[in-house]
Amino acid sequence: MSALSAIPPVSKLLRFLVRAVPAAALLSAFVHLARGGFRGLQTLGWTEASLVLFLLAALGVMGWRRFTRGAVGAPLFFRDDLELGAVLIASSYIVVAIAGGAVFPLVYLLMAFLVAFLPRNVGLMLLGMALAFDALVSLQGPERSVTAFLTHSLFLALFSGMYQLVLSARIAAARRAESSAVEKRIKEVEERARTFRLVSSGSHDNPPDEKDEEKWLLASVKEVEGAVSAALEIAETALKTNTCAAFLLASDDKGLKLYDCRSMSDRVQRERFNAGEGMLGGVLKRRAPVRMHSAHGLKGITWYDGGAPELKAVLAVPIIEGSGLVRGVLVADRLTHNPFSDDDEKLFTTIAAEVLRSIEVERVMTYIRKTRDEKDRFFRAIEELNRAGSPEQVFLAVLESARQLAGLDFCAVTIVNEAEGKRTHKVARMLGVTAQGSKALEGRSFPDNNGLVANVVRYGAPLPGRDIKAMDRQVIFDEETQLRGLGALKIFPLVAGDRILGTLVAGSRRKAALDHDVLRMLEVIAIQAAQAVLRAQLYEAMERMATTDGMTGLYNNRTFQAKADEMLAHSRRYGRKCSLMLTDVDHFKSVNDTYGHLTGDQVLKGVARILKEQARDTDIVARYGGEEFAILMPETDAKGAKIIAERIREAIMAEVFQTEMGPLKVTLSLGIATAPDHGTDKLVLVEQADQCLYYAKRHGRNQSVTVAEAQGGRKLQAVEG
Repeated sequence: MSALSAIPPVSKLLRFLVRAVPAAALLSAFVHLARGGFRGLQTLGWTEASLVLFLLAALGVMGWRRFTRGAVGAPLFFRDDLELGAVLIASSYIVVAIAGGAVFPLVYLLMAFLVAFLPRNVGLMLLGMALAFDALVSLQGPERSVTAFLTHSLFLALFSGMYQLVLSARIAAARRAESSAVEKRIKEVEERARTFRLVSSGSHDNPPDEKDEEKWLLASVKEVEGAVSAALEIAETALKTNTCAAFLLASDDKGLKLYDCRSMSDRVQRERFNAGEGMLGGVLKRRAPVRMHSAHGLKGITWYDGGAPELKAVLAVPIIEGSGLVRGVLVADRLTHNPFSDDDEKLFTTIAAEVLRSIEVERVMTYIRKTRDEKDRFFRAIEELNRAGSPEQVFLAVLESARQLAGLDFCAVTIVNEAEGKRTHKVARMLGVTAQGSKALEGRSFPDNNGLVANVVRYGAPLPGRDIKAMDRQVIFDEETQLRGLGALKIFPLVAGDRILGTLVAGSRRKAALDHDVLRMLEVIAIQAAQAVLRAQLYEAMERMATTDGMTGLYNNRTFQAKADEMLAHSRRYGRKCSLMLTDVDHFKSVNDTYGHLTGDQVLKGVARILKEQARDTDIVARYGGEEFAILMPETDAKGAKIIAERIREAIMAEVFQTEMGPLKVTLSLGIATAPDHGTDKLVLVEQADQCLYYAKRHGRNQSVTVAEAQGGRKLQAVEG
């Protein structure tokens, strides 16, 4: 057998191995999680490390396969998407199993990404795989929790379904509406272009694709430029001129600028010059052709630079649109004393009409290109909004998108807060420098008032409904904040379902900046922004519910356990001090029995508030259970923890709780253990702190006790006994 004949079996074997790697990696991860593997970074062995490398290799193989298939234009199949999503999900749950439940929101983000970018049937299957892996992580091991599994399942399904149904539907509707509007405009312009013979009549039945359309637009512009050049060349030949030129009015109608010319002189004015002076100024004012001749030369010649030649005859014709708007002037001159005739004027007027027709077509072509560019920027803006995960990212994406689409000089996003029956507004983010004290404006809150922002939220409609003459005196946010120098303003509500979440404020110095098309794009951006803000708020709420205690607002016990694992792992690795403080409200049962559970809850909230206030920013404060609280203090030895404990105890002792049965005061007992002095294992450290707390309870309460103090007290009692 030759060497060449052996290649096909080897190739088949390689293909089989490449296809088998993802399935093998996925099955290995599932089996290992089912057996209780990956239960902490400190227990990570060679088997787990090898499996992690196997998963990374599987991801590399799939990435290489997708890259090579994309390079040759080959399609991706259902199995490719399913394998990639499954391996990513397995990897995320291994990370959760190793790092703890605190990083579980990564799974929510991954599922949102997979549901958004993969086909719907693949997304549903991946959701089922995620639930299976979650069952392994949540229902295995000593900390098994059916509640955690059900909570994760509910949020995974809710997050995936909301992202797929709500956001995808909104984006699809916006794309369809905007594409339909742009296609309609392009078809109208194509019809005009056919009238001017810029495209063949058959192009209507066979519309070009994007590349062909781009070529068509470029060819049309060249044809327009060629038409103007040909018209001037005809005029030059027929009228035997020294110069034949087309000058157009600038956007402010105060200056003339050369568009094209045919001339024997190199001194034709190519820079802008005053449109109200000289002979051309008279033509523009009279809106009628002018013929002049003189054997001794003419005056009022402004279309030459550095001194005009001695002209003997001039013919100037205004370029007037059908609506009566003057766009420019067509001028011809001679150096010989040969006056222009009536036939010359008639011919030149016809040529001016041809120049106008060509210029109008070019303007339409420019509008088409501009519309297409705006459409592309619009879709990119929608994509940026969909990628934003946190509220801050959403606000920044909204403002950047609005400013790029509309060329705004000022834009801001405000958020509505409803608390205790009072409505307030907050400027969440802003871009622009037209606001007085603009740095102080961002993050500022103001009450409900009669300003435009408050009224937009109140009525749920964009404001102002018409142009505002006294813009500088208009109340937009509140009386203390004024925007200077704006010529146009529009405020859109951020509406999500039946809720108004805030507003999008758009302003420009140019009065005509916010035309109908720009307002429509900003309105769609506001709709998408509202959905993005709602999505980010829901995500934050879910994360807050998963990590905090509902009554006190502190970290819950589950989050505390994860944070403790992280801090103690850091302490073990670097030999740093880390103290744990357990606290208990003294005689709390009697508080509930005497004053009622509502008062007991009030006391717990007050104690939690004081603990949070007295602890440092780097400390982790959590509700451990019932009336017990825990504080993790990194980089803190027993002496430092004792100082903090005494400060907390004295603050609690000084607090007076006002109840229906009169003032109430409580005290706190505290137990302190420090790693690595008293162990680096979490269970051992908790046990040591709990024994110190129990010692404080047995010996009079209202005191803080360290491990050394508790051990010294026991020895003293033994000697006395």
